[in-house]
Amino acid sequence: MQLTQTAYGTWSGGRFMHFGETLSEERFLGCIKIAYDSGIRTFVTSDVYGNGKADELLGKALAGIDRSTYSLVGMIGHDFYDGQRKGSQGYPRFTDPELRGPEGYDEFVQRATKLSLERCGTDYFDLLMLHNPDVHGYTSEAVWNAMSRAKENGLTRQLGMAPGPANGFTLDLLDFFEKFGHLIDWTMLILNPLEPWPSNLLLPACQKHGIKVLTRVVDYGGVFHGDLGGNHTFKPGDHRTYRPQGWVEHGMEKVERMRPVAEKYNLTLLEFASIWNLSQTPVECVVPTFIQEAGEDARLIEDKIREFGKMPDVRLGAEEVEAIRRIGDNTGCMSLKGASNRHDTSERCDEWPMRSELLELAQREGLTTDW
Repeated sequence: MQLTQTAYGTWSGGRFMHFGETLSEERFLGCIKIAYDSGIRTFVTSDVYGNGKADELLGKALAGIDRSTYSLVGMIGHDFYDGQRKGSQGYPRFTDPELRGPEGYDEFVQRATKLSLERCGTDYFDLLMLHNPDVHGYTSEAVWNAMSRAKENGLTRQLGMAPGPANGFTLDLLDFFEKFGHLIDWTMLILNPLEPWPSNLLLPACQKHGIKVLTRVVDYGGVFHGDLGGNHTFKPGDHRTYRPQGWVEHGMEKVERMRPVAEKYNLTLLEFASIWNLSQTPVECVVPTFIQEAGEDARLIEDKIREFGKMPDVRLGAEEVEAIRRIGDNTGCMSLKGASNRHDTSERCDEWPMRSELLELAQREGLTTDW
């Protein structure tokens, strides 16, 4: 089954990534079932969430449902089996030279994929993605030979790349698409009307290489759910506390300028953000983060999911897409992850030194490097 235009991710609900309130296990399972009952037919999980617990809960929630009626996306890459967690950096990637060399990549990929499938209660993924890779994930032929063998072994129908956890990797992805684009079907990118950059730079390359795009953070940290006020207080440890002070207010000011387009099509804010994404080729799937915000007046997460499941199948015109992009333009608002002139050595798994061939590639693609 192909991925559908709407998807539900197991990072929702606060159990495995800290957004808003942490749902009980019973309520977490209920949200997945509500997503299916509301018409959402694509589910996304990663084996590293809860060291396999998210996989297990997704499998439990979908148990008994005809497997042919939903699309399942799995992500592997963090080695929580043999590696040790490194504080805020999380678990090392399986390509960490301290864990194994290229000769061990295939064994890990097959093992991690099979274990994730067992927890999910199925024998195949519709899409298997490499999750938050280090530099080796973008450049190593051995990595993609191993991923391809998982497909040959029937463990997945399609392959994809899921860069992260933060934004960036633009030049790395352009280079990756040229080298390995023929092996993958999908890539996951951060994209929404308030964060068009830098993923907008990658859409033409995705189209050129025939790669479909699944977009996350469609809700922009909850702003497009419509229940964040300017005086909202985030709980200690909430993942959004790393954002600059005033980001909610600044975002809502821009959203108000976008609202006439949403009203023109009779869309909720989340529907509007999702459809803005889907109106751009080759974006074909959107997966928001569903959040139970704190406070008595907060909307129920269950209601947000039901509403999203009824999203109309409409598209914005090219001029409307561009007008919204100009309002939300965030070019240069952050230091991007991946290859960078800021680094002489690779001290973190998501940052590494710039390579001359990437700068040459940027020039060929007509991209400036001052950003």
